[in-house]
Amino acid sequence: MQPPEALLTPDPLLELQSDDRNVRVSFIVGSDGHVHSPFILESGGPGEDQIVLRAVRLWRYRPALCNGVPTDFEARVRFSIR
Repeated sequence: MQPPEALLTPDPLLELQSDDRNVRVSFIVGSDGHVHSPFILESGGPGEDQIVLRAVRLWRYRPALCNGVPTDFEARVRFSIR
């Protein structure tokens, strides 16, 4: 199994807060290289969560390969808001 390779993953533009918070998101990198079914695992607040989900939906990958065949792959990412 070869994991997906990031091609386009710009950081979401999160506003600076006075306290440290994290947003954790899980999603599927599809065999087409697009992000599918992103959802929040750890919330940083409603506004921050929506910004992260909007950004992650635009990410693109070279898909994971299993025996040379493109396949879906679950990924998780944590963003720190400081």
